[in-house]
Amino acid sequence: MSMPDCEEKNVRVMDINHFFLEKGQGEPLILLHGNGEDCTYFQGQIDVFSELYHVYAIDTRGHGRTPRGSRPFTIRQFAEDLLGFMDAHQIEKAHLLGFSDGGNIAMVFAIQHPERVNRLILNGANLNAAGVKRGTQIPIEIGYRIAKLFSGKSDAARRNMEMLGLMVNDPDVRPEELRAIQARTLVIAGTKDMICEPHTRLIAQYIPDSQLVFIEGSHFIANKKPEEFNRAVLDFLK
Repeated sequence: MSMPDCEEKNVRVMDINHFFLEKGQGEPLILLHGNGEDCTYFQGQIDVFSELYHVYAIDTRGHGRTPRGSRPFTIRQFAEDLLGFMDAHQIEKAHLLGFSDGGNIAMVFAIQHPERVNRLILNGANLNAAGVKRGTQIPIEIGYRIAKLFSGKSDAARRNMEMLGLMVNDPDVRPEELRAIQARTLVIAGTKDMICEPHTRLIAQYIPDSQLVFIEGSHFIANKKPEEFNRAVLDFLK
C-alpha cells in the first residue's frame, strides 16, 4: 500500500503522541478512521481533498502509530483526544469526516463541542451496538467475551478486548442527543453496509440540517468506491 505524498508529523497531546498525515492548505478537514485501522485508510481521499482543504488524517489512540496511553479506551476519550489535537494545532474550527468508529468519534465530538465543528460527515456511524446487523455483531460480541475472559493473562487478549469493546459498549448515544449537533451534516453509508439502513436513517432524522446519501456498496465505500464517495463529500462541503 503506497502512502499519500504528504508531510508526517507528531505532536504531544495529553498523555499520548498522536501520529498524523497532513497535506494541503485552506479550511481544516480532519479525517478519522475506523476500528483497528489507521490514517492510511483514507489513501483515496487525502490527495483529492488536499487540493481544496488543509487535510489532517489522524491515527486514533492505540491505533496505527499512535500509542495506547494510559487513559480510557473509549469513543468519548477519543473525542477528547481530538479536542486536544485541535487545540495543539490552533484549529479553532474544522470540517470532520469520520468513518465507522471514526464517525462515532466525530458524532460525539460534535455533540460535546458543537462550536468547534464546521461541517460534519458521518460515514457508517452508529449510535449503539443495536445499529449493527446481527450477522456482523454476534461474532464481535462472542469475541469480546472470550477476549475479556483471557485479558488478565495476555496482553494480546487485553488489546483485543479493548478493540472489540468499542463495538460492543460504545458509543452509546441516545438519538435525542443528536439534536445538540449544530453543524450541517452529511450522513453517508453503503447500500449493503454493516450498519442497518433504518439505523442510518434514524441518525439523519435526529440531526438538524442533515443530508442522507447511500452509495452502492459495503461499509467500506470510501475505500472501494473512492470517486463516488469523494464526489458526494466534496459536493456537500462546497
